[in-house]
Amino acid sequence: MTDRPALTIAAGADWSALGGPLRDLLGPGEPDAVVVETSGSSGSPKRVRLGATALRASGEATAQVLGGHGQWLLALPTAHVAGLQVLARSALAGTEPVELHPAAPFTADAIAEAVARMEPSTRRYASLVPTQLRRALAAERGARALRQLDAVLVGGAASDSRLLDAARDAGVRVVTTYGMSETCGGCVYDGTPLPGVEVDVDGEGRIRLGGPVLADGYPEDPVLTQERFVSDATGRWFVTDDRGAYRNGRLTVLGRVDDVVVTGGHKVEPRDVETALRALPQVLDALVLGLPDEEWGERVAALVTLAPDARGVRSEVTTATEPLRQALRERGHLPPHALPQQIAVVGEIPLLATGKPDRAAARRLLTDGGRMGSSPIVTRKDG
Repeated sequence: MTDRPALTIAAGADWSALGGPLRDLLGPGEPDAVVVETSGSSGSPKRVRLGATALRASGEATAQVLGGHGQWLLALPTAHVAGLQVLARSALAGTEPVELHPAAPFTADAIAEAVARMEPSTRRYASLVPTQLRRALAAERGARALRQLDAVLVGGAASDSRLLDAARDAGVRVVTTYGMSETCGGCVYDGTPLPGVEVDVDGEGRIRLGGPVLADGYPEDPVLTQERFVSDATGRWFVTDDRGAYRNGRLTVLGRVDDVVVTGGHKVEPRDVETALRALPQVLDALVLGLPDEEWGERVAALVTLAPDARGVRSEVTTATEPLRQALRERGHLPPHALPQQIAVVGEIPLLATGKPDRAAARRLLTDGGRMGSSPIVTRKDG
């Protein structure tokens, strides 16, 4: 790990504080690296050192794929890689981003007002998480604003196909992104690697990412750096915690290595259950994970938010989950062992500041009797 100077991003820093340093970073001067913190979605956050060369490669590849540099809408925290990248791309483009107030709620009106402040004579982009996209599409004013953008990158969490279809039906050019802090953010767009990026899926299905966008490593953890950033005859790779597969020539991310739920000897993919739940007209969003179970080893548990017109789900505590389980049975898309054994109805899926699902908070909700605004949990094991 190098001792070269590095810029550390403080929480809440905006373009006025970071624009100049980032222009220096991406130019010939010093510092020549930036340090960001990972989201900590499944563990403790880690500090990652991103070299200027990697940031520049990421920004230039993004511009190449999207059709050119442009002006960006900043709607994400700059202390994490997705928000930082909006500023870095702006610095590379020589444009100034339009910022949403970080403390204000993200609404369709807020994004419409922000888009109205963008320069119409240049290409215009936004980077959002799925929850933000859903809120923007909830009102015609928000959808109309997004239609004015040349591209809306959607990442930070798995995107529901129904949400993406709704956005495209509304005329919004959405581009799904996959990546992490260690790859300067998204490096696979719509299942296709950015120019220069390499993707490898090993024999166990684990995804490895390579190319000029890779971080230097973890400045405070050289052992972890050696474990995760490996080199072989084919180049330097970052070993992710994700499983994937190529389908129709595009990378499909199946979930995290440690997310698979093994219940009664059967393996259950949480994303398959989430997809099935979101396909129900009663369900707006879902998060699925495994919980310890004395009888089955693990049980499939879910948090769901309901569509505004959902019926027959909230009425009785003892039947809060059964209508959803019955609906899943009737559709027949899941085998019996994959049907959720616990479902809690909540007002919102808990999220981290980055927009990723907060699995630790979800686990607490599901093991805490469904408090904090959720309906009590019903536990049941049958087909």
